[in-house]
Amino acid sequence: MPAPGPARTCATAALWLGIDLGTQGVRAQLVDGDGTVHGSGNAPLLRGRRDGPRHEQDPREWWEATGAAVRSALADHAGHPLGAVCVDGTSGTLVLQDRGARPVGPGLMYDDARAASVPLPARTEAALDDLAARLGHPVPPTWALHKLLLLAAEDRLGPDARPAHQGDHITGRLVGRPVPTDPTQALKSGHDPEHGWPTALLDRLGLDPAHLPEVVPTGTPVGTVGAEAARHTGIPAGTPVRAGTTDGVAAQIASAALAPGRWAATLGTTLVLKGSTPHRIHDPAGAVYSHRNPDGGWLPGGAANAGTRVWAHDLPGHHPADLTERVRGLPVPGGATYPLTGTGERFPFVAPDAAGFDTGPGSGTTDPAERFHRLAHGLAHVERLALERLQHLGAPAHGPVTATGGAADNTWLTQLRADVLRRPVLVPAHTGSAFGSAVLARAPQGALADTAEAMVRTARRHDPDPDRADALDEAHERFLHALAERGWLAPTPQAGRP
Repeated sequence: MPAPGPARTCATAALWLGIDLGTQGVRAQLVDGDGTVHGSGNAPLLRGRRDGPRHEQDPREWWEATGAAVRSALADHAGHPLGAVCVDGTSGTLVLQDRGARPVGPGLMYDDARAASVPLPARTEAALDDLAARLGHPVPPTWALHKLLLLAAEDRLGPDARPAHQGDHITGRLVGRPVPTDPTQALKSGHDPEHGWPTALLDRLGLDPAHLPEVVPTGTPVGTVGAEAARHTGIPAGTPVRAGTTDGVAAQIASAALAPGRWAATLGTTLVLKGSTPHRIHDPAGAVYSHRNPDGGWLPGGAANAGTRVWAHDLPGHHPADLTERVRGLPVPGGATYPLTGTGERFPFVAPDAAGFDTGPGSGTTDPAERFHRLAHGLAHVERLALERLQHLGAPAHGPVTATGGAADNTWLTQLRADVLRRPVLVPAHTGSAFGSAVLARAPQGALADTAEAMVRTARRHDPDPDRADALDEAHERFLHALAERGWLAPTPQAGRP
């Protein structure tokens, strides 16, 4: 299918539509080539089902919410010719669909863990081990590949029930037929981003490669909006549709952290760190895995269990903004704090038995502001360790960090992160996966980083305070020592400038 040339689409339309399928809802943003948002829309997803390890959603509701969110985003631009539309979805979510891209059964969500309790034959375990060795990272039971194994074992795959990733399913609904997937969405289904579907290994797993979608580069034109989808969404029929990506990669695009050395850190309930490297990063521990960069090279990263959820857990009834006003000007805490709720950490180190701790002078405080102060420092040290870990694995980690997520709104915490990281931290004016998908919709092939640089605006810049460097370096040494004492951290990452 011929691609619409960027010059032609830019000449006839200046607006680009990004659609983000989240766990709680669907968001759409209409953006111009300078990064100005001209319209936004949100629609909730309310019909999910959680039952122990089961987590399902109704794909028909995804489509209903997509229509509502897009119609709202286009409300003041109805009928306006758009350059292109692009959709991102939650990584690892699968649905079966028929030949018209209509759903056949529920959507199996990214964190559906039923596969973990299903015993696998020894030959299947051996094939999974071989696949993990080929990919350079483990294949956890929540990944889409395990969902495919369950569906195959139940004999549910076939010509009229083919698997599609969440974003690809909605892209198919826009086009009116199944569409190819891209390497980022296919990764958790067992796709090898360097060599394609590993057909011999899939055959050993009992999966017919004929049931799997074609894989094309992220951002490739895959069709145009059909008449039925145009009526449902308000997108003009004939609008080009491009292959999308995962919500995490779309969020990275929205930060413009796509050149080697730059990193995007999303600090919310958990910490997610993503960057760009010219070569693939291999992490024997499995804490880091890499997506293909549409411009060439790789997008490595990892997701911690540590994050701001610890505030709600440890400080119920207290708002971080109120506590922030009480901690300004306090000295660096003594001891070390790991801000983890529950058990287990997956990045920047893998430790199934890891648990939160607070040690040294001031630990065990019952004052909410002091506790908040210690937890905030712990979060900053986790982020620095993550960058040190990536640097140790061979990733260039010399550039600034772009901060997104709810915690980026806290200027005191963002400055603390810059001080601990000893590098600038940038906060963009517009964040979120829908914005990133709009950037992807506009980007010519091979020019994603340049397009993001043109569209992503920096709202705030936090430069590190050199007067605090020595005290924070000493605190980081204590943090690393506390982790090593517990056996969770190999001795390779060292304190110093990340």
